[in-house]
Amino acid sequence: MSILTIVKEPDPILRKKSLLVKEVNGEIKKLMKNMLETMYAAPGIGLAAVQVGILKRIIVIDISGESSQKKPFFFVNPKIVWKSNILETKQEGCLSIPGHFGNIKRPEACHVKYLDYDGKEKTLKADGLLATCIQHEIDHCNGILFIDYLSKLKKAFIIKKLTKVQKNQE
Repeated sequence: MSILTIVKEPDPILRKKSLLVKEVNGEIKKLMKNMLETMYAAPGIGLAAVQVGILKRIIVIDISGESSQKKPFFFVNPKIVWKSNILETKQEGCLSIPGHFGNIKRPEACHVKYLDYDGKEKTLKADGLLATCIQHEIDHCNGILFIDYLSKLKKAFIIKKLTKVQKNQE
């Protein structure tokens, strides 16, 4: 397995819609393992394929935190089929927007249909942090970043800072 490079805002690929995966094969499984290793190394709790420059509807999540017992989730072609009407505000960050956080209001629970690591169709009922993370990562598949939910001023400030960091690295 290998650690992949995480794409940072304002890279335009982060604003593109990811494509459906036709089949969960060896190549897709290898990508998911590499994404998981990349996410753990970052460290983070969720990662979408677009964040490593691959426009496929794939996300990996593990909210187990510092626990020695890892509980990774692999979602291929995830689709939210139900969202709670009750909204909850949580502080979110993003591996593609390092060092920046925002309070984001999202449904407290959701049901998601997806293909698992073995290509089997599943439905997961999620709430709390897992629901927030799923919604955040599916947003990535649709070209949406958590900063898009912030005020225009705060979003512009963050993008300006990230652009400056990027220019200094070049």
